[in-house]
Amino acid sequence: MKKDNNTEIFPIVDEKGNTIGSATRGECHNGSKLLHPVVHLHLLDSKGRLYLQQRPLWKEIQPGKWDTAVGGHIDYGEDVYAALLRETREEIGIEDFTPRFILEYLFESQRERELVYVYSTIYDGEVMPSDELDGGRFWSLEEIDSAIGQGILTPNFELEFGKIRSLLF
Repeated sequence: MKKDNNTEIFPIVDEKGNTIGSATRGECHNGSKLLHPVVHLHLLDSKGRLYLQQRPLWKEIQPGKWDTAVGGHIDYGEDVYAALLRETREEIGIEDFTPRFILEYLFESQRERELVYVYSTIYDGEVMPSDELDGGRFWSLEEIDSAIGQGILTPNFELEFGKIRSLLF
């Protein structure tokens, strides 16, 4: 079975995003709460639907749940924008899009602490989820609203969606 590369090196940052060190994925996700940066892209189509990815069952964190279209770690030495472009290409096969910065915030769970950089874009082309995902699809606002709190969506998505809903629709 596939699994995450726990030896991958992530930057450790302060709350302003300044790199202050490095650690492995395993060290960042073992409950240490080492603050590491990630990028998220919310992909909307012109009909006002939001694309969500389904996390694969082999993922250690939130397997099988629906999540933000693109979500990925920033590699050590990589800037936020480059990570956004790379993760979007890797996860959903999109290279030609115009991201709009929405916000940044701190996310903390029992296992990890992340500095999240959130972007959105409107895109009507073909979405090609990679084998890093168990697929994905566009959801209507009504579908998302009815799924919130039902254990279908990741807690991180539900929290973030609450913060940015009015900025997306």
